[in-house]
Amino acid sequence: MLCISFEEKVFMVQMCGRAGRPPFDDTGMVIIMTRRETVHLYENLLNGCEVVESQLLSCLTEHLLAEIVQLTVSDITKAIEWLKFSYLYVRMKTNPMNYAIKKGISGDSLEKHVQDICVHKVKELSQCQMVWVDEDGFLLRPLDPGRLMTKYYLRFDTMKQIMRTPESCSLEDALHVVCSAEEIAWIQLRRNEKKLLNDINADKDGRLRFHILGDKGRKKKRIQTREEKIFILANDCLTGDPSVHDLSLIQDMNSICSNGFRIAKCMKEYFVYKRNYKGAVNSALLAKSLDQKLWDDSPYLLKQLPGIGMVTAKALHSMGVKSFEALAEADPRRIELVTGRKYPFGNHIKDSLLSLPPKVDVKLAEIENHIEGKSKIVVTLTRKAESGQSVKGHYADMIIGSEDNTILFHEKIRVDQFPSPYCATILVPIPQEKQTIKADFIFEEYIGIDVHQKLSLMRESNSIVLLKRNRKQASCPPTEEIYVIEDDNINVPHLPTKELCTLSVDKDSIPSFDLLDESLDEVEDGHSLEVEEEKCKMITEKTVFDHIRQKAKCFSLLSAFDNIRCPSLEVFLSKDNARLKRRNHHHEIVVLDDEDGLEVPQPNGVNLPVELKNAEQDGIRPYLTLNDHHIAGSSNIVDTGIM
Repeated sequence: MLCISFEEKVFMVQMCGRAGRPPFDDTGMVIIMTRRETVHLYENLLNGCEVVESQLLSCLTEHLLAEIVQLTVSDITKAIEWLKFSYLYVRMKTNPMNYAIKKGISGDSLEKHVQDICVHKVKELSQCQMVWVDEDGFLLRPLDPGRLMTKYYLRFDTMKQIMRTPESCSLEDALHVVCSAEEIAWIQLRRNEKKLLNDINADKDGRLRFHILGDKGRKKKRIQTREEKIFILANDCLTGDPSVHDLSLIQDMNSICSNGFRIAKCMKEYFVYKRNYKGAVNSALLAKSLDQKLWDDSPYLLKQLPGIGMVTAKALHSMGVKSFEALAEADPRRIELVTGRKYPFGNHIKDSLLSLPPKVDVKLAEIENHIEGKSKIVVTLTRKAESGQSVKGHYADMIIGSEDNTILFHEKIRVDQFPSPYCATILVPIPQEKQTIKADFIFEEYIGIDVHQKLSLMRESNSIVLLKRNRKQASCPPTEEIYVIEDDNINVPHLPTKELCTLSVDKDSIPSFDLLDESLDEVEDGHSLEVEEEKCKMITEKTVFDHIRQKAKCFSLLSAFDNIRCPSLEVFLSKDNARLKRRNHHHEIVVLDDEDGLEVPQPNGVNLPVELKNAEQDGIRPYLTLNDHHIAGSSNIVDTGIM
């Protein structure tokens, strides 16, 4: 069947539309030289009688995904039904050969063919993780990559290329993805453009940020593909002062920037969904660079302000005004002198700064460290100044990431309306050695005003952590539980004042000795303890030390208390002995009640025997307890220092 391709139709209609002179002629003449069998095709084209065929088959995947995202199609049967109600199905039945279907096909075979097409497209979407399909292949649900593809009207091949981008996506990698997109695949490399593109890639002045490189990492001398052409044009345009002045190349540049802006925004949201820090930051920078046709380090950043073009930006650059801060401090009269404009042009230029979003200060601080294996970080946003009288709202992306290329926090914020100061708390895992947390406050529209901050986290050594724990324990020491067993038959108010000496010793660890040969009754059941009272005996200092020397000869183990001041002169000792039992530990407690406030000089130090050292290793800790009956029921516990 004879037909005219789509490109031939477009060129033919465009050429025919130029026939005649509209201001002078009422009619125009078009001469077409062709074969006899194709005459009717051109006649129908010029008369508007040509049959319109469906173009849905070439982009069926994108339209089917859009219906699934909008929940119009929720299962495979509805997808087939939706396709049967399209104009494509009508033209398939009328002109099947135009859609690669055999002529004279039956209705059942055509319906089966439509079902196969629909199932095949759904399977492709499912394999690329854009649509969820159940085990039976019946139910359909949209996924986040599919929603993003529909939101930004991307082609299926472009979205697949975005999803294949490496995790450590750099700014150059993101630009390569844009240049190989299906949306700008119509741009072709013409023969007369190669010399100009080769000179731009040579970049003798060092204007370009990225270049087309060869196998050995050197600049490529010859541009050979359309992707390389698009890459060179994009880099030349983003310098702010392109060297291309050809009308067709300028149109190609505009198409690259407009489509690339949409693709880069989709890339940013996809990397945020994947928690990819580098990809999200670089895609966000590329998106607004393509929108403003400037790199963030371009010397012509002032072109973003209304009323400033390329000529004015170059004039301001010549006087040293390259940033918004320098323009705010510049003299309006000097601006008028350099640009050759009259008053009040300088005031209008400075007033254009009111269209910028307000400045925002970003601070990172670590408030708590090593809490449940994580560090707590607080991000504080503070708006330094209110924005001018701008009707349009300004938005920014707050992205916080770690060195392992993971997004820890992301939020889209309206700069002129968020409550200042705004704080967000983030829990970060404790690093192995050293970790750097990065915070990027990226404005959505303007270039050159982004805020970037860093915070270094260090892993504390075990000695420092142990020191902190010891300090904390020293400030709040654990309380010792002391169980006192008293005899119910003893009437405490009527007892005479006396000094009670109690020794609680395990028979297997430390032998007990009685200074005055006091008898201690054995406990039959292990739970009750009998206390006997005897008359108090008055002794002198000489009697006490003579008795100690006599007992020391009989025992190989002595208890040494270096830091204890024993009472002197006359001491009242009673035979109130109690055994204190504690689980897993045995404590030796000496209770001395000093009624008359008498003092005994401290005895000379006694060498600590080996048996006592072994007892200390077994966990035995002797204590000395002083009870003063003149204070109402108060008691003090003094550690002997023997641990």
